[in-house]
Amino acid sequence: MIHVQNITKRFGDLKAIDRVSFSVNSGEVLAFLGPNGAGKTTTMRILTCFLPPTEGSVHIAGYSCHDQSMEVKKRIGYLPESPPLYHELTVWEYLTFVGQMKGLLSSRLSQRRAQVIEQLGLGHVQQRVIAHLSRGYRQRVGLAQALIHEPPVLILDEPTTGLDPKQIIEIRELIQSLAGSHTIILSTHILSEATAVCQRVLILHEGRIVAEDTPSQLAVRLRRSEKVRLTVKDPPPNWPECLLRVPGVNHVLQDSLPNSWLIECDIHQDIREELARFVVQQGVGLLEMKRVAMSLEDVFLQLTQQDRLQLLERDDQPVSRQSMEGVVAPQS
Repeated sequence: MIHVQNITKRFGDLKAIDRVSFSVNSGEVLAFLGPNGAGKTTTMRILTCFLPPTEGSVHIAGYSCHDQSMEVKKRIGYLPESPPLYHELTVWEYLTFVGQMKGLLSSRLSQRRAQVIEQLGLGHVQQRVIAHLSRGYRQRVGLAQALIHEPPVLILDEPTTGLDPKQIIEIRELIQSLAGSHTIILSTHILSEATAVCQRVLILHEGRIVAEDTPSQLAVRLRRSEKVRLTVKDPPPNWPECLLRVPGVNHVLQDSLPNSWLIECDIHQDIREELARFVVQQGVGLLEMKRVAMSLEDVFLQLTQQDRLQLLERDDQPVSRQSMEGVVAPQS
């Protein structure tokens, strides 16, 4: 449905995006994930024919964004970060105007207007002036204008920016309900949003794609160690040093939970049996022990931070077997 080949965009000496290539299948939901300034919005503006690329090509539904931009625009619904609303109009008047601008005839316009009003829960506010609506309802109206002409492709730029937690959940549920019937690209810097609504994640950093896969597969590919979260009832003061006596334990890090530690070992190594046996022998009261999966946040930090901070790093450096050399005696 969407094919992007080696697009680059320069603004003078600034290269906003650099040789970006990707494809999106019909009915798929793809997230652009990246820090502010990564190139997400620039890429979306190229996809919507708002900006031409300096180099490269984009095809949507078989049409070229360069040579057939009007055909592409007919097949796209676009919600920019700030919805393009006329605040002096009512919701009903605004959707009527947008539908006419997008070429819907009278009977079809009436049908689609009614459908998007119902789909987006706008029925009880359709006669209200847009300026008097909450931020959440304005976002719904913005999504309605993107949907009114039934485009096969939706491009949503930061669709939940500025919303409260309840409104964020509602918009995410709306996006999820559209998956399958629409091909959707959305940009976000909210990691939980990408995990919640998208089947595939494309991480941009400094204008380049640094990773592309499902959130779970990214975690598997980039995981460098196994981690176990251990919670005990009554740990001694030197508990981290004690844990380093367990064969296979490389690092011990204080967790945010009370009496809880993150214990790191080599990749593909399972130390839970040895760890449980040691904790029981020490008589400190084993409350919980479970493996910790690498989160999308960990993936994001690993790929986008310049200094490649170690995953799960905190302000205090973790205790390591190497740092305790000569202090912790080897297990006899």
